[in-house]
Amino acid sequence: MSIDIPFALDPRLAADCHLVGELELSRVLLMNDLRFPWLILVPRIAGLRELVELARDQQHQLLDEVNRAAHVLHAVAHPDKMNIAALGNVVSQLHVHVIARHVADAAWPKPVWGVGERLPYDAQDAQRVLQLLRVGLALSHDT
Repeated sequence: MSIDIPFALDPRLAADCHLVGELELSRVLLMNDLRFPWLILVPRIAGLRELVELARDQQHQLLDEVNRAAHVLHAVAHPDKMNIAALGNVVSQLHVHVIARHVADAAWPKPVWGVGERLPYDAQDAQRVLQLLRVGLALSHDT
């Protein structure tokens, strides 16, 4: 981690997601795949790759934000199971996946990565879901 380098979102995350907004520590993203209700939280600290690189209070803050996002996603998507993970095997920038799973989804019971073709949200559905998430997370509408 370097204080000299400004935070920048990995281009792969930026290309694959819609911006939901900013929490105290994390940028919240919605994966652009309507098959899976899927949030990604990215701590806004440059050069961060691993959870253990965060200070203890930042680790707790991230966990609180993941918990907050999971509760909102659960209320919006009514899943059968919530998957929460920080892998980073492809995108090394620290990010946490919060995925609402349904027994009838395209990947059940396997992981969602690499299953079929992504089905992007159309503009109207994206705005509807983003609005629900922003309200649930108490984020301003101008993010």
